[in-house]
Amino acid sequence: MDSDRATPYDHAPVVPAYGGASLADLPGSLLAALGAAPDDDNVLGLDPADRVCVFVVDGLGARLLDAHADRAPFLASTRARALTAGFPATTVTSLCTLGTGLPPGEHGMLGLTLAVPGRNHLFNCLRWSLPKGMPPMDPHTWQPAETVYQRAARAGIEASYVAPAAFEGTGLTDAVYRGVRYVPADSVDERVAGVRAALNGSARAHVTVYYGDLDATGHLVGWGTPQWLDQLEIVDRMAERLAEGLPSGSALYVTADHGMVNAEEKIDAQATPELSAGVAMFGGEARARHLYTEPGAAPAVLETWRELLQGKAWVVSRQEAIESGWFGPGVRSEWLGRIGDVVAVPYADCAILASETHPVEAAFTGYHGSLTAAEQHIPLLEVSTR
Repeated sequence: MDSDRATPYDHAPVVPAYGGASLADLPGSLLAALGAAPDDDNVLGLDPADRVCVFVVDGLGARLLDAHADRAPFLASTRARALTAGFPATTVTSLCTLGTGLPPGEHGMLGLTLAVPGRNHLFNCLRWSLPKGMPPMDPHTWQPAETVYQRAARAGIEASYVAPAAFEGTGLTDAVYRGVRYVPADSVDERVAGVRAALNGSARAHVTVYYGDLDATGHLVGWGTPQWLDQLEIVDRMAERLAEGLPSGSALYVTADHGMVNAEEKIDAQATPELSAGVAMFGGEARARHLYTEPGAAPAVLETWRELLQGKAWVVSRQEAIESGWFGPGVRSEWLGRIGDVVAVPYADCAILASETHPVEAAFTGYHGSLTAAEQHIPLLEVSTR
């Protein structure tokens, strides 16, 4: 967004630092540290290692961790820096970024629920679900890019993914983690054991382990609550155990897919006639809402939403979002129709609901997806045995 367009807003968006210090820069840096990619790919300057473990903690924003460092003493004691998540700051987008090393505009996973170009319906990229009667979505068609795990395998590096058994074989897993050896592990103990076995089972290894309960708890009751803090303590202890089990010549990196904010206000756009007028489909999610408009209605929808959400959200056209670099240096032409004609991104602590289309998220307390520091800034913590 150019300076003239940015001035009407109370806040400037945190545009992800693609190519410098973003989540998209981590996968290539890891491959380079493992000797499986050119040194020029090591944008983050990671030290060489024979084995790496990436601990992905869903919802562990850097600001959230800083606010409660006393409940996560191990994480607080590690070597740390901050990255930006990417836009939207949501799980499906960030996991695909981690899986491909590409910014969202290149891998195409541009939000939680997206329009399928040429069809009058939405696709849920997390649940990998379409409306009843629609043929299933081919993960290789929706996300055709090669993964970093396939690249690692070609270089003789064993790539493993340790995560709940329920995720094995899903469309999202196939789209994001192609090329890995899936290690089903439900409990914390099982995941720690799975990581240790994967690291010790090969002289060169790239292991990813996922933990999602911190984010799930934040959605339900809010971040900073007693329940959320209990989850943070579990994450801290799990990270410490992973570090204790590192073989010689290894490195552990703890990072996240996004941060979170607690909603102080909820705006149900589908129940507000002025906001629903001219909108054919409400996609995205509450903090990164894609508005797919009726033919010819985009200019009016843009004007109305800007007026009614003044002081609460950045409201831009598809082209403005692309030109502002929100999705990366550019967006592949075949992905353009996945982006809303209008994109509404709150910077106040509010959620833009579409309760009829997305009833589950309407009941949440914690949300993410936007371009605020609380949602964009994620930690990159490092422990090594080199």
